[in-house]
Amino acid sequence: MTGVKVLLMMGCPEVPIQTSIALYLSHKLNKSGFDVTVAGNDAVTKLLKISDIDGYYVKKMVNLDKTLEDIIEKRLDFDMCFAFMHNDSGMTFAATMSAISQAKMYSVVFGKNAEALAEAIEFDCEKIVAKDVHNPTRLKNKLDKVMEEIVK
Repeated sequence: MTGVKVLLMMGCPEVPIQTSIALYLSHKLNKSGFDVTVAGNDAVTKLLKISDIDGYYVKKMVNLDKTLEDIIEKRLDFDMCFAFMHNDSGMTFAATMSAISQAKMYSVVFGKNAEALAEAIEFDCEKIVAKDVHNPTRLKNKLDKVMEEIVK
């Protein structure tokens, strides 16, 4: 998958499993040869930098607002986007990305209201849903199945 550009679009980091799943997915995608960029707000990027101090799992990290601006201005785009969401704000960012980008969208929906949030998604995407807050295992297993399909 060399040259395939993937964006991991991170939401607000208040749900604990997001950081571990982001590190895991970034690592899996990087190992499979994808060109992975992780975008988030200041809190997200600080959590990831502290969790991955040597940049072993996350090779490229950028500001989410600046990235969306670059996509709108046609300076940048991605082939795939994994949009992490646990609330309406995350879904709004994903819907925006869906509208401005040619990327194949994957909505990674988690947290206490994951099922209701996933049902409210009105843009074209593959939904990866787990009603988990702390234990990342179920979401990891679902992402592994998606990864198997992507790397075929």
